[in-house]
Amino acid sequence: MTGATAAESTTEDDVVARLAGRVAVRDDVVPGRHGDIPVRRYCPAGSEFGGAGHALVWAHGGAFCRGGLDQFESHAVAAALAAHGIDVVALDYRLVPAWDGPDAGGDGGVRYPVPVDDVVDAYRHVRAELGRATALGGASAGACLAAAATWSMSRGSGPGPSALALVYPTLHAQLPPLGDELAAALLGPWAEGQFTPARVHAMNRNYAGRDDALDEAYAFPGGHDVTGFPPTLVLDAEHDSLRASGAAFVGELRAAGVATAYRVQAGASHGFMNHPAETAFGAGADWIGGWLADRSAGGGGPGAGARADDRQL
Repeated sequence: MTGATAAESTTEDDVVARLAGRVAVRDDVVPGRHGDIPVRRYCPAGSEFGGAGHALVWAHGGAFCRGGLDQFESHAVAAALAAHGIDVVALDYRLVPAWDGPDAGGDGGVRYPVPVDDVVDAYRHVRAELGRATALGGASAGACLAAAATWSMSRGSGPGPSALALVYPTLHAQLPPLGDELAAALLGPWAEGQFTPARVHAMNRNYAGRDDALDEAYAFPGGHDVTGFPPTLVLDAEHDSLRASGAAFVGELRAAGVATAYRVQAGASHGFMNHPAETAFGAGADWIGGWLADRSAGGGGPGAGARADDRQL
């Protein structure tokens, strides 16, 4: 994710403070098979958690090895969606060792399937507590965990989520081919910091902990059977090599008959939901919040079915 200058950071803190002022926030823990999972609950200001018309469990990104509840991609996103009238539970799943560190790719420490188990367990707890349909979502590596958890729950470990929201996801064990249009979008100033195939492989192998796990749908659902998935939103960034994975997954979902809404945020790069002062953040939060509200209302709404990509200009 891109860094921010001191001025940008101050502006982002101000935006987050305004968002937080519109919601109620409470830290908590929920039980999981690997131990308690820290979570942060958000609901519209002046209401009790559980009183909103729709709910979402959210997983931040960070290459499976970084991030937490204070990360803007967790805290700011959850606050923005709660301000849209959604009960949100952001979860702090267990992280694997840094993939550029001395333990990268090894089998020590936390590895798959512990992080995705945490997502499944936290989702199950929240859904049981609320006693009603609940959506699941995440960004980047968190989107992979959310999709993998959905894959598992759609095959009998459920009940699964009522809707799935994936933001600039990485879903395949190997990065799919970029294609000419995406390759052109990564030229010039956008080339720096992109996820190359080698970088994606190193990240994924580090998370998986062993070679054979790379082939498991519970680790990387991209390229596997996604029949039975709930309505799914995919929000990609125009200048992001991981868009190859998001776009390929959209094709897989639609081929399986899953109602899928797809948007590419124009002018944005990977991690834009980690920068709440950027215009793309607000546009993304508005689209996700509106889409989730429409799912809860049972409507078709924009982008509900298999349709052409909707590029935000």
